[in-house]
Amino acid sequence: MSSVAFFEITIYQQAEDPKKHFTIKEIASLSRADFLSAIRERLAASSTFRKQALVFIHGYNNDFDFAAFRAAQLSYDLNFDGASFLYSWPAGTGVGTFGYDLNSAELTGPHLKEFLELVIRETGAESVSIIAHSMGNLPLLRVLRDLAPTMPPDVKIDQVIMAAPAVDRDLFRQLARDLGRIGRGATLYASSNDRAMTVGRELTAVPYAGDVPKDGPVIVDGVDTIDVSSLSTDTFALNHSTYAERTALIKDIELILQKKGRPMDRLPTYQVMTTPRGDYWRYPAQ
Repeated sequence: MSSVAFFEITIYQQAEDPKKHFTIKEIASLSRADFLSAIRERLAASSTFRKQALVFIHGYNNDFDFAAFRAAQLSYDLNFDGASFLYSWPAGTGVGTFGYDLNSAELTGPHLKEFLELVIRETGAESVSIIAHSMGNLPLLRVLRDLAPTMPPDVKIDQVIMAAPAVDRDLFRQLARDLGRIGRGATLYASSNDRAMTVGRELTAVPYAGDVPKDGPVIVDGVDTIDVSSLSTDTFALNHSTYAERTALIKDIELILQKKGRPMDRLPTYQVMTTPRGDYWRYPAQ
């Protein structure tokens, strides 16, 4: 996995067994030139995901170490041989930090924009896909809206994958309606029993885009909404990282990145749910 960016971080080594664990071999401070050189070398060596970049944006209640390991796990499980990036923002490390995290997510927007512009314009990647989790979707959606008019013609946002977005549903509808012209595809994974959605709803009294209430999930033109409630069955856990812990979802994300079409083309087991507001897909009960 590639480094996050060129920040002042002390180099150190971990003692874990790399044959058994995800390990951090080295964390180093790189100049902008060295950082871009390393990324271009990685892109030149890619084959399955030729000259593709993948950016992971973590969510609420994720510290840097956890986010780094999660990004590494995603790259490994997705068999992604392009250039992988983690964008880390200052989230808290407890369920009670929801309000703090919400403020941090709002404030990180300009920094995320700068980072995505670097990946899009300077790395040599020909396409960029983004996976955002939870509250990480809030700054992402705002930034994508701002970047859309200035996207280079030779670089395209490929897939935008939004896992359990902790974003007000009305705001989500407003920000996500232009995703169809920003990228080639957009996918929303939502769940009715995601505990972090419950926490946010209790604190803010608004429904979230990552939730699936009784009337069904949020539906937006140009976004494939998928209800994965049946994969989130551990009611005593936080249930907020299902997208990275369930084989079926990892496989679906891999197929999305491989450009295998709409949900019904990727996994025939998806059930089409027709509503007056439009169609969405549901992963069947286990």
